[in-house]
Amino acid sequence: MGDFLYVPIILFMVVIAPIWIIAHYVTRWRTAKVLSAEDEKMLAELWDLAPKLESRINTLERILDAEAPDWRKEV
Repeated sequence: MGDFLYVPIILFMVVIAPIWIIAHYVTRWRTAKVLSAEDEKMLAELWDLAPKLESRINTLERILDAEAPDWRKEV
């Protein structure tokens, strides 16, 4: 009685399961390529913050150049 179950199980394991697994991971890869709304918001905030940080670094470098002209040689 248990012998007739071998063929469907083997067929499932050889044909259906690999297709199912491949389809599952293809959909995962497609959704992973897209940024979430939270990721887009964080990226926009970082984009806005970058010029401010660059300006601060330039200001600090100017101050250091004025007060300690040899500071770049120490690094």
